[in-house]
Amino acid sequence: MPSAKLPSGIEIAWEEFPGEGPTILLIMGLGAQMLWWPDTFCEDLASRGYQVIRYDNRDVGLSSRMRHLKPPSWPSLAKGALLGRRIKAPYSLADMAVDALGLLDHLEVEQAHVVGISMGGMIAQELSLNHPKRVLSLTSIMSTTGEGRVSKPTLRAMLTIIQRPGPDRASAIDSAVRVWGAIGSPTIPLNEPAIREIAGRAYDRGPTGVGFLRQLGAIYSSGDRTVRLRKLKTPTLVIHGAKDPLMPVSAGRATAHAVPGAKLEILPEMGHDMPEPYWPQILESIDEHAKHARPA
Repeated sequence: MPSAKLPSGIEIAWEEFPGEGPTILLIMGLGAQMLWWPDTFCEDLASRGYQVIRYDNRDVGLSSRMRHLKPPSWPSLAKGALLGRRIKAPYSLADMAVDALGLLDHLEVEQAHVVGISMGGMIAQELSLNHPKRVLSLTSIMSTTGEGRVSKPTLRAMLTIIQRPGPDRASAIDSAVRVWGAIGSPTIPLNEPAIREIAGRAYDRGPTGVGFLRQLGAIYSSGDRTVRLRKLKTPTLVIHGAKDPLMPVSAGRATAHAVPGAKLEILPEMGHDMPEPYWPQILESIDEHAKHARPA
């Protein structure tokens, strides 16, 4: 798998699904490798006339592990998660957005449609805010402005995602099934074989480990983007599940409300996942938004 060495020295692993037309950059969420953008989802998006790029954020998968940076403590992370307080962390979401920008530079992509899911949506927002000329359109999926009052997860969802996976491949796969079962769409049957297959591939590429904590620190150190988002001119689509226990639907509404002219789509049965029955609607929404976006 190719990788891009950025000016910072960080290496970002990436993969392309070739297609004729503009680039769509897919940014994944907390502790998750690029594989969680399923192959068939990416292939379908490319078939609609896009060059689709997915990549591993720093600290996961085959991208650089920031082992020289001490992760935030659990008490500090708890203050961020449960009390909405801003904390200190070794890097921020803005730093992770610079990684995305560096990847675009490496690929010689001047402008891209940017699609981010969960933490990836936050990174996509930072990329759009800090480098607006590089972003043709923004799609923020089950993400947030960073405002604590609208972003609080249920206690069960939070306790589930912070549990450490087991020490071997089998237990890591079981852990993935448990996590998606807790935060996923409650009325849509869990596609356990697909989860097990992706989780196994992810484990073989490299378990996330404490990189998860550094990424979580990036979220809670980056603060509330609401005021900045009010000045964003990038055409924006917000997609959110009505039954999301990890990032409540109020976070999606707040994001759409903050960005002038943003479109909001609430999917009534979706949790904090992207279940296959919703793929046609999500793909169509991304495609239509990209095709009709008129960059400022």
